[in-house]
Amino acid sequence: MRQRQGLFLGIIVLVAVLAAIFVYPAWIGSEYRPWRLGLDLVGGSHLVYEADLSQIKQEDKDSVVNGLRDVIERRVNLFGVSEPQVFTVQTGDKAQLVVELAGVKDIAQAIQQIGETPFLDFRLVEQVGTSTTNFIPTNLNGRYISSAALSFNETTRAPQVAISFNTEGAKIFERMTEENVGRPIAIFLDGSLIETPVVQEKITGGQAVITGRFSLGEAKKLVERFNAGALPAPITLVNQQTVSANLGSDSLRKVLVAGAVGTLLVAIFMLFYYRLLGLFATIALLIYIIFTLGIFKLVPITMTLAGIAGFILTIGMAVDANILIFERVREEMKKGLTRTAAIEEGFRRAWLSIRDSNTSTIITAVILYYFTSSFVRGFALTLLIGVLVSMFSAITTTRLLLKVSLKDKPKIKSA
Repeated sequence: MRQRQGLFLGIIVLVAVLAAIFVYPAWIGSEYRPWRLGLDLVGGSHLVYEADLSQIKQEDKDSVVNGLRDVIERRVNLFGVSEPQVFTVQTGDKAQLVVELAGVKDIAQAIQQIGETPFLDFRLVEQVGTSTTNFIPTNLNGRYISSAALSFNETTRAPQVAISFNTEGAKIFERMTEENVGRPIAIFLDGSLIETPVVQEKITGGQAVITGRFSLGEAKKLVERFNAGALPAPITLVNQQTVSANLGSDSLRKVLVAGAVGTLLVAIFMLFYYRLLGLFATIALLIYIIFTLGIFKLVPITMTLAGIAGFILTIGMAVDANILIFERVREEMKKGLTRTAAIEEGFRRAWLSIRDSNTSTIITAVILYYFTSSFVRGFALTLLIGVLVSMFSAITTTRLLLKVSLKDKPKIKSA
């Protein structure tokens, strides 16, 4: 039994070592995935845009806002920002789009590109030779589309996209399909190809259906992109805040120093007060820190000052779980139980308190994540992941360390 426990503990330590190498690859002179740092750490700009939805039908507003957000994310990616932070807040006929551009240098050009209204257009496809094609612009674009909606094939129930043209657009589309039966028509949004359906027959009445091997999510996103390019939703920059890269790096240095000092003080306290048990708690704490940072980097999670604060908070919570366990173990040993029995009983009794306290924290973190935005969500996410990993660390890692390392004292036989 003890051999199996030792093997499992060895696996945990090995994974922790690999995670440490992943977190800080400079230890072996190589580079892996870089940390994803937020706006407040690497500098950049915080932009707030306002979209006018007064001309949009009520049932189309959510689709338009989601489509605009998707277009803005793709535009920001052109400036080298991986997975930009874009949040939306909708109130009545106005919708705000908050854009965080971390590390963007040419902010003026970014503002200009983001502020343009999404443009949807249709193009003909001309085959040149055996492997080359041209896209030929037409006069059919998004302003001729009245709406787009998700629908399902009556026979296969496969998702598809239904498009409705206005009167003028219906005439243009009818003539285009009549002249291009059996040929593809390319659909572009902001100059990027989003779909190339093949015309099956002449389409009259201004109603068209785009079919393909869509998943439900892909079809919904296509509808959002159509509506974003088709419906009038001008975007206006209403607020801009620039964060200095120097300020961000200074803040990062200070918070890392604070975290390191705090962890060291906690380790010293555990060693002084709990002696050998404190040593095991410190080892488990280091494994917890490495595990959690490895998860943050692997996902990856955008690290902000608030997010780092949430992670540092969980370090104290991880130690708190160990304190509950150790106090229970001490109580059981005072009752006369052997070390092994005291450890088992101490973990069993402490688990209820650990579970209840962490569950309330998890619920709070989930609420914060889903009902807030920006930096608060970063804090909530790191707090949630940290709490989950700390529960594993306290119940599994610490327990294995104690059971493998501590043996019962041999009983002295009386003469």
